[in-house]
Amino acid sequence: MNSSADSMRIIRVDLGTRSYDIVIGPGLIDDAGTLLAERLGERHCVIVTDTNVSPHYSKRVEKALRNAGHQVRTITVPAGETSKSYAVLEDLLENLIGGGLERGSVLIALGGGVIGDLTGFAASIALRGVEFVQVPTSLLAQVDSSVGGKTAINSNRGKNLVGTFYQPRLVIADTDTLATLSARELRAGYAEVAKYGLLGDVDFFVWLEANGPSILDGKTGPQIQAIERCCEMKAEIVNQDERETGRRALLNLGHTFAHALEAETGYGNELLHGEAVAIGMAAAFELSTRIGHCPAADSARVRAHLTRCGLPVKLPTHHGDGWDPAILLDHMGRDKKVQEGRLIFILANGIGDAFVTNEVTLDDISRLLSDMVAA
Repeated sequence: MNSSADSMRIIRVDLGTRSYDIVIGPGLIDDAGTLLAERLGERHCVIVTDTNVSPHYSKRVEKALRNAGHQVRTITVPAGETSKSYAVLEDLLENLIGGGLERGSVLIALGGGVIGDLTGFAASIALRGVEFVQVPTSLLAQVDSSVGGKTAINSNRGKNLVGTFYQPRLVIADTDTLATLSARELRAGYAEVAKYGLLGDVDFFVWLEANGPSILDGKTGPQIQAIERCCEMKAEIVNQDERETGRRALLNLGHTFAHALEAETGYGNELLHGEAVAIGMAAAFELSTRIGHCPAADSARVRAHLTRCGLPVKLPTHHGDGWDPAILLDHMGRDKKVQEGRLIFILANGIGDAFVTNEVTLDDISRLLSDMVAA
């Protein structure tokens, strides 16, 4: 293999007959065919990628797959969150079926979180289910969305409301791909890295306070360490709670706020997912402080770290005619985490100690949103 054994990490997601490896390290794009063949044998593969990622990696992955004996073709969809739609899903499914997809075929999701979600969902329903492999090329996807089997497209009524739990057969996280990300995209992905320290590992957060800037500066060693720790934590949580009936909900820290912000901004470039998550985590810690769970010093420390890493902790001031707390609250009410009409929030007793609750009152949320808008 092209990558050195010293730099490659393998983490196992242990789900019985549906277990799989997460392989992390530099240069793995060129080993993709071998990594797949070792686990699944020679297959007919269909790469699904987008217009941003394809010019960088499609040919290399095609070559790696063919060199290992796989058959391969590539489908390219438009880049961006708008591809998580019924229309693009329908086009993708018709292309797959029209191109001779078989039950033994394997879809290769080559791209960021959008491609992983879209491809995984298509794999879960095409021919009643074909296997798929994640090859995430963004930091956000490598530490979070490529692992754990959540697949989805967006509804007009909210984010990720149409989807399935459907595990990949392999995740290949080539850290070299992070070099092609813009600084903004890398920072947005870093929000999900910080999330893992905030929800359940204070020592990891302390490490991030020292090493976060190195991760964002493209230092391979710290990037591999961070991705490995995030994937270890997510694998452990998914092993215990695959379908999010309990502990896995902790991974939604900041996301109830974030999804409302994304819905209000139209899932576009105004606010990237990771940026919305950063604002949402700052809001979750502030709410935790206000209702007596979290020391104010911890909330301030969270805001300081995210700000130091170039992430927003306040609402953008350039949003159209401004923000309306009532509209944001309405978006939250449509979130898939609502249970029996009550909003589910991930709050914190402190850094590294998050918990799930449905005891937050609408008045608490409304006051916080009003203050966020006024800030």
